[in-house]
Amino acid sequence: MERIYDCSIDTDLLTGMRLAKASLGRHELVVLPTDTVYGLGCDAFSAKGVSALLAAKGRGRQSPPPVLIPNISTMRALAEHVPAAAIKLAETFWPGALTLILRSQPSLSWDLGETMGTVALRMPDHKIALALLEEVGPLAVSSANLTGEPAAVTCQQAEGYLGANVKVYLDGGPSPKGEASTILDLTALTIDHELDADAAKGKIRVVRNGALSVAKIRSVVGDLLEADA
Repeated sequence: MERIYDCSIDTDLLTGMRLAKASLGRHELVVLPTDTVYGLGCDAFSAKGVSALLAAKGRGRQSPPPVLIPNISTMRALAEHVPAAAIKLAETFWPGALTLILRSQPSLSWDLGETMGTVALRMPDHKIALALLEEVGPLAVSSANLTGEPAAVTCQQAEGYLGANVKVYLDGGPSPKGEASTILDLTALTIDHELDADAAKGKIRVVRNGALSVAKIRSVVGDLLEADA
């Protein structure tokens, strides 16, 4: 039987976090609050968990989930190359509503689906999500809804979508932003070891418009962002 844990109550928060960690360790799913919308998550390194996540959403392997991480150093560990622009964007907007698609580290033993050698990374601006990530490491997290339905902005909405597919629901109250993150594809950028985004070649592509405005992104990376974004 699934259970919603009210994270505004200390006893529920402690119990919910403990059971969430246990569920993730068993390759199961949890629902967690983020700064954008509620997320459906599993251990990023659990192929069984990722399969369960995609099945719960009614989604195929051609739509791999993004990965939530606790800090910028984790981005360096999971990505094969981190362009200077990615560092600048992360330092400016993380934690926050920005997802960065990078080339993934080929040595990693994970299976997120048909990623074409890439990984979408984000550091969420939510204390409960970050606390869980610090405890368990990277989580594959997609919006807590069924494919084609609006993203859940409350835990109760998420439970209505996913029901018994998830045993542990962490209720952090209404989502602060209520809108999904902005997604950027940086895989076309060449590597710049001088941390000077202006010297990089290639363009940054906006894959999805979201809670972080294109204007704010352009203020950091300038002409590296595609002109029609």
